[in-house]
Amino acid sequence: MNQEKLDRINALYHKSKSVGLSEEEKTEQAALRKDYIESIRSSLRGNLNSISIQEEDGSITDLGEKYGKVGKE
Repeated sequence: MNQEKLDRINALYHKSKSVGLSEEEKTEQAALRKDYIESIRSSLRGNLNSISIQEEDGSITDLGEKYGKVGKE
């Protein structure tokens, strides 16, 4: 998500608290929030899929291969 979209989310939030939003602005805000949440989820999924742990026996378990990559549809 780029900075322009984040700035627009913040501007719509502040406007909603001060004077309110039109129906078009409410729709835009909902779409931007949905994009933002998907961006955060994607980033988190990528971070979690890149985690590896060392087992007590010294072997390495890649948690991304073991559990992850399922949520990508």
